[in-house]
Amino acid sequence: MRHLLSTADLDRAAAIGILDTAAQMAATQSREIKKLPTLRGRTVVNLFFEDSTRTRISFETAAKRLSADVINFSAKGSSVSKGESLKDTALTLQAMGADAVVIRHQASGAPHTLAHSGWVDGAVINAGDGTHQHPTQALLDAYTIRRHLVGLRGGADPAGRDLAGLKVAIVGDVLHSRVARSNVLLLRTLGADVTLVAPPTLVPVGVETWPCRVSYHLDEVLREQQPDAIMMLRVQRERMTAGGAGGAFFPNPLEYTRGYGLDARRLRLLPDHAIVMHPGPMNRGLEISADAADSARAVIVEQVANGVAVRMAVLYLLLAGDQRPAEAAQSGARPDRVLTDERVGIA
Repeated sequence: MRHLLSTADLDRAAAIGILDTAAQMAATQSREIKKLPTLRGRTVVNLFFEDSTRTRISFETAAKRLSADVINFSAKGSSVSKGESLKDTALTLQAMGADAVVIRHQASGAPHTLAHSGWVDGAVINAGDGTHQHPTQALLDAYTIRRHLVGLRGGADPAGRDLAGLKVAIVGDVLHSRVARSNVLLLRTLGADVTLVAPPTLVPVGVETWPCRVSYHLDEVLREQQPDAIMMLRVQRERMTAGGAGGAFFPNPLEYTRGYGLDARRLRLLPDHAIVMHPGPMNRGLEISADAADSARAVIVEQVANGVAVRMAVLYLLLAGDQRPAEAAQSGARPDRVLTDERVGIA
């Protein structure tokens, strides 16, 4: 069984294979008829135990563009709200014939449990588990960076496929961020130089083992490192208050913004080619100002669009197996001339 549970499972070849396939998927989306028949007859279940807009809709769109049948499952209003366990929910999905389960869960490790429990036979894709991992978000971030920046530093792969030579700053609530964890691992695998910037209270224990630098001073990083991309993380206030901590992680929102928010002044410290990223949803006025979010160098909306292509690539690689995509009867074009036949291993 093949799954996508963590960016730690991806080596350079596998990561580049997904990004290359995503680029080919994106090319098909410029056609008048966007659907491909590749996964016709397959069933993809979106199993979301946490609220989500972008990720759930993105996976749903990706599966439908590949002609898969999609079942959306939300914990709210389901038997989960009555106390049903993950095991029983999974067994129900298995009985319905799920070929892939896209799971978002508040507990770190839930996708791994589902993948290795024997409760489902299909592929398991981690759409975010607790504060642990969000691999497809990291993949779409890397895809976005590659589209805009590869080659600018002169040290990138001559084929334009990895991120060697690029500098990326990830700023904000690292402690609660599965996006930060996933991105640090994937970006380093692809050769980028990553720096985490956060107040000491929002840096996780053990961060010194991560393959990145850590700084507590945003202005210093912007001036001295001149990052090619800056990724602002959402301040996850719901996780800060869940354990009764209240606002103990920083004195008040104004102080946080002064120290770690991206505004017009800090935007001017970036190189002219640098891009501004955010996984969404944004807290405008807290970690990012309207000036920065709406600036010409912001690629935040593009990240959402790129997410569809990346998730199409992941679903295709996990579910299509060795089979070449069938002829696209609707468009008259052959997807197997667009998509690579090379299999990409996902642990």
